[in-house]
Amino acid sequence: MLKVVSWNIAKRKDPWRELVKMDADVALLQEAGSPPGDLIECVEYEDRIFWSRCLYDRWPLVVKLSDRVEVEGFNQVEPISDLAEDEIGTSGIGTMAIARVTPVARKDKAFIAVSMYARWLKPHPSTKSRWKVGFSDASAHRIISDLSAFIGSLDPSTHRILAAGDLNMFYGATGHKLSVPERERTVWDRFEALGLEFLGPQHPNGRPASSQPTDKPNDTKNVPTVYYRKGPETAVNQLDYVFASRGFHESVKVCAMNEVENWGSSDHCRLLIEVDCR
Repeated sequence: MLKVVSWNIAKRKDPWRELVKMDADVALLQEAGSPPGDLIECVEYEDRIFWSRCLYDRWPLVVKLSDRVEVEGFNQVEPISDLAEDEIGTSGIGTMAIARVTPVARKDKAFIAVSMYARWLKPHPSTKSRWKVGFSDASAHRIISDLSAFIGSLDPSTHRILAAGDLNMFYGATGHKLSVPERERTVWDRFEALGLEFLGPQHPNGRPASSQPTDKPNDTKNVPTVYYRKGPETAVNQLDYVFASRGFHESVKVCAMNEVENWGSSDHCRLLIEVDCR
């Protein structure tokens, strides 16, 4: 059983220290920044990117945490038709990182691991929009478009893709206080169309919120994965999700580590993903 952790670490240093103590194999990080200098020898990652970091100060990473796996990162290049074996076309700045993860004990069980970060984007100034935060569905669609390069068949069972991260979206939202659900539904629909199963996490695989936002149906199974300012006990919203190729998804289990005492040192909790590689 391989352990994968998906986590938005908000460019903090303490989460890196927690990761290396978890006995996990791979981390899919968002808003990562660079690890503390004393941990450089404990983690391994690729971040070959075509865009300049001066444009954005934090980015996703796929990080190797144990010797039980081999992790081969894909070089991020501009979206082009013909990609080399070790390349992936990336159309969004700081939105994704991709690697091939191979279990050392079962090299025939390799899979593609994707760390997703759907950045908020603001409307163009010409719109004179009142949206202060903006929208994330445009970034999510860029991620899906780039990820589509790894879809080479109409049969989802021929793919082994695990994609996780912070989409800055509210699954199942019905009102407009939190999001624009009409736009966000197109993102969930595209994942499904590519044969990527939505794995939540959903309750009972995580602590439910003590109260639900007014934009959610009463029977929502969403579990809080982020808090704003006051601490994990106040968390009510879910922004972090996991998807896996249909068929492959049957060997993947997901849980939100969102109990207050187990939350971790970021404003997002960790998602623990177990991949059965027997």
